[in-house]
Amino acid sequence: MRVNVDGTEIEVPEGTTLLEAARAAGRQIPTLCFDERLKPFGSCRVCLVGVEGRERPVASCTTHCADGMRIDTQDATARRVAGAIVELLLSELPDPPEPGTELAEVAAGLGVTTTRFDGERHARDHDTRHPYLAFRHELCISCGRCVRACDEIQGAFALTATGRGFEANVTAGLDSGFLQSDCVSCGACADTCPTGAIIETSLLPAASPAEDRA
Repeated sequence: MRVNVDGTEIEVPEGTTLLEAARAAGRQIPTLCFDERLKPFGSCRVCLVGVEGRERPVASCTTHCADGMRIDTQDATARRVAGAIVELLLSELPDPPEPGTELAEVAAGLGVTTTRFDGERHARDHDTRHPYLAFRHELCISCGRCVRACDEIQGAFALTATGRGFEANVTAGLDSGFLQSDCVSCGACADTCPTGAIIETSLLPAASPAEDRA
């Protein structure tokens, strides 16, 4: 089938998502909950694009191409919504996203340098009970990638999503930390995390905050 991405005609096989088509056409679409090693989840809504004939933008990671479809990766509404979503995420963090993280790159790509939303921010809460992995809970944006990586890549099922809204987060085991969970120290969760919420302990800043859990 043939689709048009930002004016470029390309041919794609059946079952291709809009995100895959855009990348094949050399176009970049911001994502946060997406990891090509995992099944598409479509929860963050940052990868929205416009499609001719559709009233509203659609999630490019879970929407499949149709023959003759015209895709607009720079759709004004899609970009505005994605930018607002990132602003909301930043409004809950105690500090700006760390340089080099996917969240920082996505924010920069959408032109988001600050947030208009002034609300409650997460307190620093570092779980350093595991010898190799640390969880900085205040940086978690509940994208679900770590949970899915643990399940789909490793099959350890050591992580669980908890809470809703502002209280949403991830826990290992029965909130006993990685060390007492079914974690096998594969590092898949840290490798996929877009914010650095889960990180190798060797990469932690030298000065640990008082909020670290012993």
